[in-house]
Amino acid sequence: MNSFTHVNTWIHLDGVLAIVLGWLLIGAAGIAALRRFRFVAVVLFPLGAMLSVGLMAVALSAAFASPEVAVLPLGLPQLPFHLRLDSLSSFFLLLIGAVSAGVSTFAAGYFRKGEGTPPGLLCLAYHVFLASMAMVVLADDAYVFMVMWETMALSSFFLVLANHRLPEIRHAGYLYMLVAHIGALGILLCFGVLQANTGDYTFANMRAQTLTPFWASVAFVLAVFGFGAKAGLLPLHAWLPDAHPAAPSPVSALMSGVMLKIALYGILRVSFDLLQTRLWWWGVLLMGLGLTTALFGVVFSTVQVEMKRLLAYSSIENIGLMCAGVGLSLLFSSYGMQALSALALTAALYHMLSHALFKSLLFCSTGAVLHATGQRSLGKLGGLIRYMPWVAWPTLVGVLACAGLPPFGGFVAEWLLLQSFLFTTGLPSSSLDMLVPVMAALIALIAALSGYTMVKYFGVIFLGQPREEKLAQAHDAGRWERLGMMWLVLGCVMLGLFPNQVIALMDPVTHHLVGAGLAQTVADNGWLLVPVSVERASYAPTIFLLGVVLTFGLAFVLVRRLYHGRLRRVPPWDCGHPWQTARMQDTAEGFGQPIRQIFDPFFRITKQVPSAFDDKPVYGVKLEDPLWYGLYLPVARLVERLSRLVGLLQQGRIAVYLMYSFVTLIVVLLVVKR
Repeated sequence: MNSFTHVNTWIHLDGVLAIVLGWLLIGAAGIAALRRFRFVAVVLFPLGAMLSVGLMAVALSAAFASPEVAVLPLGLPQLPFHLRLDSLSSFFLLLIGAVSAGVSTFAAGYFRKGEGTPPGLLCLAYHVFLASMAMVVLADDAYVFMVMWETMALSSFFLVLANHRLPEIRHAGYLYMLVAHIGALGILLCFGVLQANTGDYTFANMRAQTLTPFWASVAFVLAVFGFGAKAGLLPLHAWLPDAHPAAPSPVSALMSGVMLKIALYGILRVSFDLLQTRLWWWGVLLMGLGLTTALFGVVFSTVQVEMKRLLAYSSIENIGLMCAGVGLSLLFSSYGMQALSALALTAALYHMLSHALFKSLLFCSTGAVLHATGQRSLGKLGGLIRYMPWVAWPTLVGVLACAGLPPFGGFVAEWLLLQSFLFTTGLPSSSLDMLVPVMAALIALIAALSGYTMVKYFGVIFLGQPREEKLAQAHDAGRWERLGMMWLVLGCVMLGLFPNQVIALMDPVTHHLVGAGLAQTVADNGWLLVPVSVERASYAPTIFLLGVVLTFGLAFVLVRRLYHGRLRRVPPWDCGHPWQTARMQDTAEGFGQPIRQIFDPFFRITKQVPSAFDDKPVYGVKLEDPLWYGLYLPVARLVERLSRLVGLLQQGRIAVYLMYSFVTLIVVLLVVKR
């Protein structure tokens, strides 16, 4: 007899709950072995990775099954936990399992002793974080959703503060928690509107309500605000560039690769599932907000000189592109163009899955570099491909995927997104017909700048000469770290080579949300990826890869045959300066200077100019977010002033407090009498 009540008996939901319980038990075992580092690292984290693989298997099995619901006897007397496993939940459970399997394996070799928090406590917070994210996508009422949402926020907050002795890390954690709670208020208000004054906060009741366009719009805007704060949309993005560098690298990988997508899950759940009304301007709003966020993120990522901040701004860019895809899908759906809506939604979902894998891979490789060198600054790295080849080549795969180059998943996602923006000539509004292709051009610019950033990231860290002598002692990644990165590399490659099969997994999601899908279209064209028709556009990843392999193979054979297999190693071309040093190669600051000059209005620039009388002259340029000074600090000062005014009420005298009560009673009586 099961310990909870099923509406129906289903094996998939049982499996997911068993995995969640397993993660919680692993966390409890971490507390029992609080300082037994070896046990936590090589036993508990690999066990968590095995459960993640199990979650993948359950999610794949449930993707094409009917929705499953259950009611758990937990929570408050009249508010039990309602759970639902449908196609949308299955997709995000698959994403959670795929990423966490690799990250947990990497974490088994990454965490060290003496990093500020006992390893057992890290293990607890880490696995509670995983369990809460899985439960968020299973939630089928506002109560369990908010409980799990706040559990996710608190567990990730403690993970960000792992090295809490540093003031900048405490500041990053405080800012993250502040924005998270502001967003949670928006989500709570959104659910309050969706229940339509019925008092029933189950999602089933919300689906049954037909809101007026005004109240539906209020709920949508609140959802975008609340979930956008967690996703890092402008202007609530400020926590992300601070929290990601502060957290341990496996935690940064989960936050960027998974947690940001859980926020997008919330937007999808509200916009396409709980709301029965869809208005065209919702899509335009989300597209505009997404593309503004993407451009802001990619411009700031090009000028960063710290590894994890660069990747954090890159995540802001990618989240913006995903929101633009979701917005375009909403626009098409509002006009009844379901096939094109499914194409845009598929592109957004593909980008979510691809970004989850390649960005987690890049954060893991950054963590390996950080542990091997002790350096975060790009300006103090270089030439690591000689000393860390096992980190360099997986990083290269992640960089190519992030830059949107074939044959990796990042290219498929961005190609589908561009195709969906170019198929807009049938929109009823002529102004939208002109606006959307302009947005497509902006996406192309963002993609080009993203490639520029990834060239900088990989080139400055791994190519050229070492900028510090101690880099020659850098050690390569360990076995657990290599295995975790290999898993994520495999995911990036599979998404690039088998897009038709991946789209088939997404087909139940798009059918559930917009009533159409691409699976039949792509299945009819064999190995060609055809979004609409073969006459319009197609892509053959296997043929592309075969062409690359044949080109390199032919070059290798010709060299062996014509050059008789001789090998001669010589220095690279030195531009006529044979005595080059590491100081002569391009720096991270120099690499980003052209972008800084072109997009100068994006930045708040502070320059440090040396005096002619300085013994050691130093020239420096500090680039800051203008929104921090134009929005966040003024709001903070206003809140402080209001707090001081409210603080005047606290006099510490009982007579004053009795007077407050008396005045309040008189006012209430006057109001009631009227």
